[in-house]
Amino acid sequence: MKEIKNLAVKPHASLKLVEIDPDNTLGRNKNDIENELVELHSTLSQLQYRLYIENKKALLIILQGMDASGKDGTIKHVMGAFHPLGCRVESFKVPTTEELAYDFLWRIHKVVPRKGFVGVFNRSHYEDVIEVRVQNLAPRSVWSQRYDHINQFEKILTLSDTKIIKFFLHISKGEQKERLLERLSDPDKRWKVDDSDFTKRKKWDQYMKAYSDVLNRCSVADAPWFVIPANKKWFRNWVISKIIVETLQELHIKYPAHNYRKTSNRIK
Repeated sequence: MKEIKNLAVKPHASLKLVEIDPDNTLGRNKNDIENELVELHSTLSQLQYRLYIENKKALLIILQGMDASGKDGTIKHVMGAFHPLGCRVESFKVPTTEELAYDFLWRIHKVVPRKGFVGVFNRSHYEDVIEVRVQNLAPRSVWSQRYDHINQFEKILTLSDTKIIKFFLHISKGEQKERLLERLSDPDKRWKVDDSDFTKRKKWDQYMKAYSDVLNRCSVADAPWFVIPANKKWFRNWVISKIIVETLQELHIKYPAHNYRKTSNRIK
């Protein structure tokens, strides 16, 4: 669908997140897509099975966004369609002492999906040009070089038959406030909130600028960024499911040739 493809950030774009509406649903409503979402999940499951059986390509899905933007929810409601046998989710927190002893991509490279697998990154190497920049954890001379390093790293993966799709879950500052307050009021979700969530809100504009630069500098044809309007959770789940389905279909995954003639005579 052309509308969905327009969510992809064109290479060398000059996108500004503040100009993108996080409430946009491309004219859809929740009732329109409920049945389609069920079909999409079934298709996701079938395509993942083919990917696993063919064992020639891998898919890497990267999720980025502000706190409470819906990364965990996306994993639950979209990636839940994948069989855990061939899907691995990785979450990236503050680097450990060991990880800091290596280059910033070391901890990423060792957990990229092997052929036949789907890998899902809940945050990723992009934290090293987002969090590091906004929180002033490294000088500009260090983090500014990392855009090119990331592009080169992702090119290596692409040339090794790993398809990469990257989703920025775009919510408004007001929506984030509502979600944080909702978590605080729910004993089962209160653990997800800490002081840093509210500290980071004070730097919202800086984060939007940092993310805009990432989207403009690191979206390429073979590893595109998609800006997903994510204020409406149902739309987020539907559109991400649709993009992943279309991406897997474009890989032209095939079952391996069978050896029926060689083995059929053994069946008595």
